[in-house]
Amino acid sequence: MLIKKPLAAKVPEITALFWVVKILTTGIGESSSDFLGAKSIPLAAAIGTLGLVVAMALQFRTTHYRAAVYWFAVLMVAVFGTMAADGLHKGAGIPYTVSTVMCALSVAVIFFVWHRVEGTLDIHSITTLRREAFYWLAVLATFALGTAAGDLTAFTLNLGFLGSVALFAAAIAVPAIAGWGFKLAPVLTFWAAYVVTRPLGASLADWLGKSHARTGLGVGDGVVSSIGLLAFALLVAYTAANRRDVQEATSGRRRDPLPAGAGLD
Repeated sequence: MLIKKPLAAKVPEITALFWVVKILTTGIGESSSDFLGAKSIPLAAAIGTLGLVVAMALQFRTTHYRAAVYWFAVLMVAVFGTMAADGLHKGAGIPYTVSTVMCALSVAVIFFVWHRVEGTLDIHSITTLRREAFYWLAVLATFALGTAAGDLTAFTLNLGFLGSVALFAAAIAVPAIAGWGFKLAPVLTFWAAYVVTRPLGASLADWLGKSHARTGLGVGDGVVSSIGLLAFALLVAYTAANRRDVQEATSGRRRDPLPAGAGLD
C-alpha cells in the first residue's frame, strides 16, 4: 500500500520532560486507583474502564500526535493497569511473586509478537494502526508489571515504599546510562527504562500517601492524587504549547508493508 501523505509518529519524541510526565502518571495512577478503590471498588472499576475506553477512542481517532490526547491515554492506562494488577492480588488472591511473573511474561509475549510482525519496536515507527495497537498493548502490560513489581518489593521483599523508591531509582539509572551515556541499544534501553518508571512512580506515590503504619508519610492518597493531577495538567499544557516533543513527519512516498486498510487515515 502506498501512503500518499507523510505521517508523523503518533507518540512523542523522547525528552527529559517526557520522563517527568511519565513518572508522574504512574504515581497518579497508583494513588487515584487506591483512593477510588477505598471509596467503592465498583465505582473505581467503572471509572477506570470507562476512562480507558474513552481515552483509547480519542487516541486512535487522531491522525497525528496530540499531547493532551496522548497523555490522557497514558494516564488512564496507568489507572486501569494499576487496578488490573491489584485485582490479581486483592481480588483473585494471587501472590505478588506470581502476578509479577505473569505480567512479565505478558510483556515479553507482546514485545516478541510485535517485533515478529513489524520487525521493530522503535517508537519512531508508530505510524500505522497496527503498530499503534501493539504500542498501547505494551504500555498497558508494562503498567501492570510495574504495579506488581512495586508491590512485590514493598511487601513481599519487605523493602517498604522508600526502599522500593531507592531500588527502582537505581534500576532506572542502568538503562539511562547505557542509552544516553554510551548510546547502546536505544530501543532496548528505552523500553527497559519505560518499564521501571512504573514501580518508581508508584512507590513514590505510596510513600507519600500511605500511613506511617505502612511505611508512608501519611499525606493521603486523595491529596497526592490532587497535587499530581494539577502538576500533570500544567506540564501537559506546557508540552502542548511548545510542541518540542512533536516528531517530524516522514518525507515523500514510502511503501507500507502492512496490508490494505491497516494504515492510518
